[in-house]
Amino acid sequence: MTFWETLGWMLSATVFIGYLFALFAIITDLFRDHKLNGWLKAIWVFFLLFLPIVTALVYLVARAEGMTERSRKAAREAESAAESYIREVAGKGPSEEIATAAALLDAGAITADEYAALKLKVLS
Repeated sequence: MTFWETLGWMLSATVFIGYLFALFAIITDLFRDHKLNGWLKAIWVFFLLFLPIVTALVYLVARAEGMTERSRKAAREAESAAESYIREVAGKGPSEEIATAAALLDAGAITADEYAALKLKVLS
């Protein structure tokens, strides 16, 4: 195998991988778009299978703005979900933990020394 054959093979592989990324992005966007009719989605997929490069280029030109908006919306929703999950898992804040320790102290469940140790731990 010569240098030019190897270079041509690598270029072809790079172009093919780039096309696969574009194809998956288009298919993801098709199913993310709730305004588009199911039959129109099927037609887009059909043409993506039988006229792949032309259809991908037409899709990217014709629907690029909506594709960007749907992608941004999905990213915002994922970020919001992650933030709410982190808040849920993180538990109570320092003031809530001190209030809980004070309630335990008032109820007599812990001593003043234990309360002071818990307060110091929370504040550090």
